[in-house]
Amino acid sequence: MSTRSPVFLLLLFSISYTLTGQNRAVNRTNYRLHALKTDQPVEIDGILDEAIWSRAEKTSPFHRITPIDTGYAIAQTEVMVAYDDAFIYLGIICYDPMPGKRPAESYRRDWNFMKNDNFFTAIDTYNDQTNGFAFGVNSVGGQWDGIQADGGKVANEWDGKWYSAVQNHEDSWVAEFKIPFRTIRYREGDTEWGINFSRLDLKTNEKSGWAPVPRQFQSANLAYTGTLVWESAPPKAGVRFSLIPYVSGKATHETEAGDPVDFRGGAGLDAKVILSTSMNLDVTINPDYSQVEVDRQVTNLDRFELYFPEKRKFFLENSDLFANLGTQNLRPFFSRRIGLDSPVIAGARLSGNAGKNWRIGLMNMQTAVKDLNSADNFSVAVLQRKILSRSNLGVFMTNKQVIATPDDTAYNAYDFNRVAGTEFNFASADNAWTGKVFYHQSFNPGSEGNRFATAGMISYDKEQFSAGWNQAYVGGNFLAEMGFVRRTGYHQSNPSVGYKFYTMTDRVAYHGPKIEANFFFEPDLSLTDREIEFSYLLMWRDRSSISLGLEEGYLRLLEPFDPTHTGGVMIPEGTEFNWTELSLSYLSTMRRLFTFMVEGRYGGFFGGTRASFEAEMNYRVQPYGSLSLVTSFNRILLPEPYTSMDLILVGPKLDITFTETLFFTTFVQYNNQIDNVNVNMRFQWRFAPVSDLYIVYTENAYPTGLRTKNRGIVVKLSYWFN
Repeated sequence: MSTRSPVFLLLLFSISYTLTGQNRAVNRTNYRLHALKTDQPVEIDGILDEAIWSRAEKTSPFHRITPIDTGYAIAQTEVMVAYDDAFIYLGIICYDPMPGKRPAESYRRDWNFMKNDNFFTAIDTYNDQTNGFAFGVNSVGGQWDGIQADGGKVANEWDGKWYSAVQNHEDSWVAEFKIPFRTIRYREGDTEWGINFSRLDLKTNEKSGWAPVPRQFQSANLAYTGTLVWESAPPKAGVRFSLIPYVSGKATHETEAGDPVDFRGGAGLDAKVILSTSMNLDVTINPDYSQVEVDRQVTNLDRFELYFPEKRKFFLENSDLFANLGTQNLRPFFSRRIGLDSPVIAGARLSGNAGKNWRIGLMNMQTAVKDLNSADNFSVAVLQRKILSRSNLGVFMTNKQVIATPDDTAYNAYDFNRVAGTEFNFASADNAWTGKVFYHQSFNPGSEGNRFATAGMISYDKEQFSAGWNQAYVGGNFLAEMGFVRRTGYHQSNPSVGYKFYTMTDRVAYHGPKIEANFFFEPDLSLTDREIEFSYLLMWRDRSSISLGLEEGYLRLLEPFDPTHTGGVMIPEGTEFNWTELSLSYLSTMRRLFTFMVEGRYGGFFGGTRASFEAEMNYRVQPYGSLSLVTSFNRILLPEPYTSMDLILVGPKLDITFTETLFFTTFVQYNNQIDNVNVNMRFQWRFAPVSDLYIVYTENAYPTGLRTKNRGIVVKLSYWFN
């Protein structure tokens, strides 16, 4: 368990580089599409009647990706690309070989990919096979977009300003896109971009792409693209800016405390300055996040902090530069720490590409004093250099600085906390090998020594065989107040291996086993945690699946703990447990109006037993919305004097999309673990691109008698000025 083990993984990266080479996974010369330049207007109506579409080059036949990745698709698609000095235009014809209604959730933006007949394009605007943009629509016209990072991941939290229209016919559906060059970032002077087009047709259970993609990878993977050829390089941006001011009014009532209703108004501004085609500056002044969707609650049975994703849009563009530092449970920067307890006064972020091989990210945010919380300044800087064809080497630093304390009183915390580090992110040309190695060092007053964290991970993923190994060491005094670090003072080893047996039967796509182990050791290498899980997955061709799992575990508590988090008697530090747990889960096909997922578990739990059941159900009334229900039940039986109880979480949600611009959501969450019922009602009118009116009502109440704890209503209006 040496702390040098990440160096061993770095050696594996070098070997895999030698074995796989660094040539592009797909020969782009085999898939080339010429974009036709036009000076004629193109009306975005889903009717391809402009002269440009009769002259534009069409894509060659699409290839199947799933359920098998050989041969041409049954549901074929044709794509054409044109452009002028301001916009990129796409004309898309999705042929429909099977009769029947096309599955589509609703008009809501950023729909669930697997629940909709859809088309999207993934664009490698930087020609680095790693970062880019994705734009798509479902068959009723709902938009879907996001920023791409790590080669294929699409962050849908980003909303770009672009235009689209869809027309449905008996044997096809037709889409038209109009994407402003100023909405995306790209390298100046390039006359070729990487690009791919993907189609999901649920009636044929088929995902397809223009350039072929192995079925074990996402169809948005930028290692597998064709080439978009421009007649002349896309336009230079020059310095441009957009302003997004907002005004808001809110009323809150702390009913339980007996306080009077508190009325407040607010105003603020977001500004986006495009410094070049690949670099932009974002500024926010007195931001308001009241319209952000409420977090989905979970039953907390964990000894450590739970992770909830960032949803605030200011933090999301080029977010991979910051959010991808470290690993999932060992992050030196976590943007939700900013403004968590104190309001944000203002902030700025500079991000983008500086030249062909460099990326830069700088962010600074200032919060105010609130109640007993200090005013803090948060800064992060990242510099990344591309090496090989799809890998990069980076350095970073974070800094949290206390600026002012409440009433100038003594403050029981460090005045500053800084983390600096270096990271190597690796991806082979065909994406079969991926991984990273990093070293992080923290700086702050307090105990010296063991203030570092280091880790390495590597994974190998081919069509049938997959394997991975993660190794980490975190010092006992490592501190990242701006980050998300679940625990300190440990070694971790996490190997896994899996295999898929693909079949040629009409019903089963593949099946196969996976075994994963996770070990935690104290710095003296004494074992504290062990989990070994064996699972077997069966996937049908309609994408429904069933999985059976068996887990064996060991745990030694490092501090007293109440597993129910309800204030019961603590299990003493040093207590040891062994357990076995059996699990069974089923996921239905997504092409039907009613879809569901169910999972059951039973096994040992802190010296007792736990029986749990989780379910997610959804019924579509397409294209006008859906009714869903998320529920979990945990029956915990522990020996005396510890707490035994049933933990129940129920969350019905009504999502209505009246039109492509008018939405209403009601989300109710009953959670007996925290003795609360939360109601969140959210109305949104997108009256212009990226310009919205929100009305949000929130209430918290006791489940018994539904006695109100607090409630509030917010009205917010924002508009995007170019």
